[in-house]
Amino acid sequence: MKKKLLIVMSLICCLVFASCSNNNDKKDNETQNKTEEKKEETSKDSSSNDKKEETVVKWNYGTSGNVLVTIAEQKGFFKDEGIKIEPVFATENADALSLLASDKVDVVSNAGTSNPLQQISAGVDLTIFGGHMLNGAMPVIAKKGTKWNGITDLVGKKAAINPQYYAFTGALMDAGVKDPLKEVDWVQITKYNDAMAAVVRGDVDYALLGTQQNQAVKNMKDIEVVTYQSDVMPNYSCCRLVAKTKYINENPDTVKAILRALIRAQQYYESNKQEAVHMLAKQIKADDAFVAAYMLDEHYDVHIDPLKKGVIRAWDILDKTNFLDAKAKTINIEDKINTDLYKQALEETKEKYGKEDPKFYESLEKFFEENDK
Repeated sequence: MKKKLLIVMSLICCLVFASCSNNNDKKDNETQNKTEEKKEETSKDSSSNDKKEETVVKWNYGTSGNVLVTIAEQKGFFKDEGIKIEPVFATENADALSLLASDKVDVVSNAGTSNPLQQISAGVDLTIFGGHMLNGAMPVIAKKGTKWNGITDLVGKKAAINPQYYAFTGALMDAGVKDPLKEVDWVQITKYNDAMAAVVRGDVDYALLGTQQNQAVKNMKDIEVVTYQSDVMPNYSCCRLVAKTKYINENPDTVKAILRALIRAQQYYESNKQEAVHMLAKQIKADDAFVAAYMLDEHYDVHIDPLKKGVIRAWDILDKTNFLDAKAKTINIEDKINTDLYKQALEETKEKYGKEDPKFYESLEKFFEENDK
């Protein structure tokens, strides 16, 4: 009897354990299924984040192009930052700034420095937040055999140079010329090729040419390069990155993303100049030799830094030579130069990519200390 009772009890226990085991298995299976579902959802979310929409930036960089924008596009640096560039073209610097003022472009990079500063002086709320060309390899030409002793050689001569290009008037004042606008006969010739022809004919003694005239000048027999604008005034701030102040204030992350991409592009450019020549030549539909004539010249420098001190210097020279609006007296130009976003972008880019080229990032930090503090 006892044996029977024990057998029955054993069977009951087995059934109970089996039932518990089945319930636990079901719970485990349910838990595992839920976990897998969550993983799948997370994976989908992650995938959708990876394919997030790119921010479109309307950009004017002129017909001469912008090598750093070209590199950042072709090497995927903008894409890494979620930025898509939409080019908007203009034939003249003034036209580019008009597009900017009317919100038809977000960023202008090739309109010089004096043009944006004059717009700011007239009350247009623009801010300089970075740079493009630091020195533009702009040659000063004269008849073959002309000796160049320095900036004061312009005194009493005819020069096809726009006096609003403050490097010349500033250098003259630094050399002791009290009124450079009167001491030099500044001949206004709007097209560089016409200025070149004026030197050949003997109508003017000197002429300043644009970056893109380098190849033509080096192949001419009647004229020669006597100096460069960057010799007259080193780091004169050829072209700055400019946007409306409102755009920068409302889109600081986008601005930093632009700067990070361009900092990487500058690093690539400095390490691969021959390739950069080919990339830009293809972009602007020109021969490699045409681009190489200026890009590989020692007087050509590109730099993303805002160059605060250089911009302030330009503002002061334009003010002294009366090329700024009367409203300039009420404007603190330092308020129109944003160096904070560049500094942050440089720190962030260095943290992520600094090990690839430590010396490059150290040089940018040093340049910032010297030119923006």
